[in-house]
Amino acid sequence: MSDLYTERDGLVALGPELVRLMDLLDERFRAWAQECGATPMLFPAVISTADLASIDYFDNFPQLALMTAPLRLPAQKVTDDAALPPERLGKSAYGLVSAACYNVYLHHRSATLAGPRYVTTVAKCFRNEDHYDGLRRLHGFTMREIVCLGPREAVLEHLAAFRPKVVEFAARLGLGLAVQPASDPFFEKNGGRALLAQLFPVKEEFVHGGALAIGSLNFHRNFFGERCGISLADGGPAYTGCVAFGLERWIAALLETHTDIDDILERVAEAAP
Repeated sequence: MSDLYTERDGLVALGPELVRLMDLLDERFRAWAQECGATPMLFPAVISTADLASIDYFDNFPQLALMTAPLRLPAQKVTDDAALPPERLGKSAYGLVSAACYNVYLHHRSATLAGPRYVTTVAKCFRNEDHYDGLRRLHGFTMREIVCLGPREAVLEHLAAFRPKVVEFAARLGLGLAVQPASDPFFEKNGGRALLAQLFPVKEEFVHGGALAIGSLNFHRNFFGERCGISLADGGPAYTGCVAFGLERWIAALLETHTDIDDILERVAEAAP
C-alpha cells in the first residue's frame, strides 16, 4: 500500500495527488491533439463481439481478451471471493476495450475520407495480463490516443511529428526515454504483412528504464482501413496510425525517478501548457 495509491490484483485507486498528476499529463497530451486538429471523442467501454471479430482481435490478442456476460437467471448467492463458474453466465456479446483506438476505426466504418482525419480519445482499458506490477502493469488502466486516418504519407507524418515531442517533453520531466522498435501482433502472421513488418517497424515504444513502455507510435498500414471499409477519395483503403500514452505508466516512471510528489507536480505543471 502507498500513501499515493492502492493497488490489488491489477486494479488501482489513485489518491488526490496522483489524480492531479494524471490530469496535468493528459492536459499536455490533449494540447498536442488540439495542435494537430484532432476531434475529441468518447466511446463506450465495451465493443461488440462481432466488431472485435471483424478486426481479427480474437486471432491476434486471445491472451488479453476480457469479455462481459450477463448472469443466468434466477440469480444465486455468490460466496465471498468466489469466481462465477461458466454455467452461471450467459452468452458474451461484448468485450472490454483493451486499446482506446479500436472504437475510432469502428466508428468510421464505411466512411470515405476526403483527406486525413484526426481523432483523440481516452479510455479505461482492460487486459488479461499474465502478471500485474503496481502502476507498471495493470488489469485496468487509462490510455490517451491521438489517431490519424488517411493517406499513408499523412499518417507517417503524424507519427514522425510526435517522436521528438514525446522525448523532449519527457526530458523536461527528468525522464530519459529510449525509442525502441516493438512487435505488433496484427502483423506477425505469415505472408506479406509479416515481411513488411520486418522491413519497416510498425510499432515503436517510448521506454523508460530499459523495460517500461509508457507510450507508443503505431502504424497499422491499411489493416483497419480494409477491415472497417474506410476509404480514401481514390477508392483505396485508408491508412491509420496512433500515438498512445499509458497514463498510469507515465506516473510510475515519474515516481521511480523522483522521490517527492510535490516536486513531480511542479515539474509537470511547468512543462504542461
